[in-house]
Amino acid sequence: MAHQIEERLKEELPSITVARELAEGFLTEAGYRGAHEDVLIVVSELVTNALLHGDGPPLLRLSGGASRIRVEVGDSAAELLPEPREPGPRDGWGLQVVERVCARWGTSPRDDGKVVWCELVAAG
Repeated sequence: MAHQIEERLKEELPSITVARELAEGFLTEAGYRGAHEDVLIVVSELVTNALLHGDGPPLLRLSGGASRIRVEVGDSAAELLPEPREPGPRDGWGLQVVERVCARWGTSPRDDGKVVWCELVAAG
């Protein structure tokens, strides 16, 4: 059975914690068998990027079930697409982490901005 939640977050840094809490509850409800911490890290990174580099309040959407989870974070800045960069001592690690723990990731345009999405798959 596929589950889905969608939540408009406030345009403030405490929304990262709110997003992680929503994701924790979602993963339990969906019965996701994969590494929950990987999903929580990805949610944190994508929401952080939306807050720091995007525009407007982020929209978090989670969908999936026991074997696969899709994370989507939307914002209003269609022209500001994320790109992995060489990590340094202070930043640049976020999308590197997303690339390593996700089966795939990308961006999709929306009428009012963009969505950065990724998919995680439970092993086995």
